[in-house]
Amino acid sequence: MERLKVMTIFGTRPEAIKMAPLVKSLERTKEIESVVCVTAQHREMLDMVLRLFDIKPDYDLNIMKHGQTIADINIAILKGMEGVFEKERPDVVLVHGDTSTTFIGALAAFYQKIKIGHVEAGLRSGNIYSPYPEEMNRRLAGVLANYHFAPTMSNYQNLLREGYAEENIFVTGNTVIDALLSMIKTDYCFKEALLNQLDYEEKRVIVMTCHRRENWGEPMVGIFKAVREIAKSHKDVEIIYPIHMNPSIRVLADELLLGLDNLHIIEPLDYEPFANLLNKAYLILTDSGGIQEEAPALGKPILVLREETERPEAVEAGTVRVVGVQQRKIVEAVSELLENKESYDQMANAVNPYGDGRACERIVQCLLYMHGFVKDKPEFPWGE
Repeated sequence: MERLKVMTIFGTRPEAIKMAPLVKSLERTKEIESVVCVTAQHREMLDMVLRLFDIKPDYDLNIMKHGQTIADINIAILKGMEGVFEKERPDVVLVHGDTSTTFIGALAAFYQKIKIGHVEAGLRSGNIYSPYPEEMNRRLAGVLANYHFAPTMSNYQNLLREGYAEENIFVTGNTVIDALLSMIKTDYCFKEALLNQLDYEEKRVIVMTCHRRENWGEPMVGIFKAVREIAKSHKDVEIIYPIHMNPSIRVLADELLLGLDNLHIIEPLDYEPFANLLNKAYLILTDSGGIQEEAPALGKPILVLREETERPEAVEAGTVRVVGVQQRKIVEAVSELLENKESYDQMANAVNPYGDGRACERIVQCLLYMHGFVKDKPEFPWGE
């Protein structure tokens, strides 16, 4: 084998952010031929990240359609990947995390007897319906994978308990830290006038994201009511909500969040401005998985708007607290961090458990080792 052909597959904005630095690392490695396939499970948000990292996919399935169900998505990916694999025949396929693209991309590769590497393997919430359907997607991708790239020792232990072979599990750190650290600029200037006009010194800026499927309906009502109450009771706070494109979320936000001078709903941000907004924030409210990994690297406390998290390392480290979706609990947790400096400092100064910005380098070295391009097994100081 003269070169190892590695295909990366991703389709959503979070996947793209976490896979982009890995794509760049693969492209820089002379022993590797890199092929990129996107499903466009998200279209506009995916394209934002591709432009930011200057990635031009070799294949674009462009599956996104209005009103499609999970089954529609899965069928489109499975059929689309069949033709791509028959043409390219990669040696290894890399999928990331827990999306439909992840699971179905791995399944399509399995049908073609192509080796599979699962990036961000081993995360578990303990509840197959939360996050839904992501928790099951991640578990099923793990069953199909030949190589498991676990961000932390906790993820590594999860995989061992489930019976995966130790020699196929590699602790690498999380690629999101690689992506994040490449974006932060101390003198960053936003395109959005509002974000440049905020007084980040005198005001305490809270950044919120809220979009997950399991929070649709009554849970999101509780979250939005809590955020409104916080904005009304803490006039020195500015709340920024880059809203998801889902129309149902936007209708509810218009109903419950409009009309307050210090609560700002803005359009989704590209990754670079969003990363720099996180860096300027005082506190973060989120139901996102990835932000639970990013914000600790920036020293920002995170309150998770979910009942469970598949990222317990940050909870154990003290950088993250799971507060659920009930209005009262959210208000109490936010108020404590706004009013109690000791509580805030304990979270802000806790150690980030997710990596040192070299995860992509380690994954590339693993691939070269497993396919005979280097003799020595890579060492993994992160998490030891």
